Amino acid sequence: MEQRYTGRTFALEVFAIVLGLLFLVPFYFVLSNSFKPFSELLSHTVALPSAPTLDNYQRAWEIMKFPRAFMNSLIITVVSIVGLTVISSMAAYRMVRYPSGFNRLAFGLFVAAMVIPFQSIMIPLVSVAKEFGLFGSRTGLIICYFGFGVPLSVFLYHGFVKSIPLEIEESARVDGCSKFGVYWRIVFPLLKPMTVTIALLNSLWIWNDFLLPSIVLGLKPETRTIPLATYSFFGQYTKQWDLALAGLVLGVTPIIIFFLSLQKHIIEGITAGSVKG
Repeated sequence: MEQRYTGRTFALEVFAIVLGLLFLVPFYFVLSNSFKPFSELLSHTVALPSAPTLDNYQRAWEIMKFPRAFMNSLIITVVSIVGLTVISSMAAYRMVRYPSGFNRLAFGLFVAAMVIPFQSIMIPLVSVAKEFGLFGSRTGLIICYFGFGVPLSVFLYHGFVKSIPLEIEESARVDGCSKFGVYWRIVFPLLKPMTVTIALLNSLWIWNDFLLPSIVLGLKPETRTIPLATYSFFGQYTKQWDLALAGLVLGVTPIIIFFLSLQKHIIEGITAGSVKG
């Protein structure tokens, strides 16, 4: 049945466009002010730059030591995402396919961990990390991300694994596939929509995270990530907003490109999980 384009539809479209533009306002302020000298940034914050300059980007690149900060963020994000997806998918698969009292209790604990605010466990985290020698290293930070990211990932995988027909796995076992082979060759490829969704959501969090790296890594130049490097523009008596905005644009551009290139998979993954689960 053909739907007519009515005045109500037009009004909803206009409302959606205006709402979308409102969400883009912060991006306008960050991007336009990153091309202004500091004096113009303070005097004409809302206006477009009168004489756009790349000096802010050049100085921010050098002061932040951007290539090193970028590599630190990239290594921490990639390794954390790979570990999170493998650990969470295997744990969820085990809980779904081998139900027991212990597995139900473990799943309940994972779900309960999702509602615990990070600020409430900061002090215990510092004590445990110091006890195991995890302070000041990327490895320690990655292990912390495993702990904080696994509960939500297990919850999402748990619902998706239940949607996979058990007959597929039984056929593979009849053909001689081992238990691990069934998971790795049959189940894990079928989890691709949810894996992409989890990878994207956790990438946005880990790439832009400031609090946890500042606690575990500190402010050492050789291990700091992009958010920590951007923080170097803010001191006790000075705030270099012109350089900070340029550094912010440099830092978020890679993750925005990554998100836009794969964002359709988030909708596919969440939709698939909600329909089949």
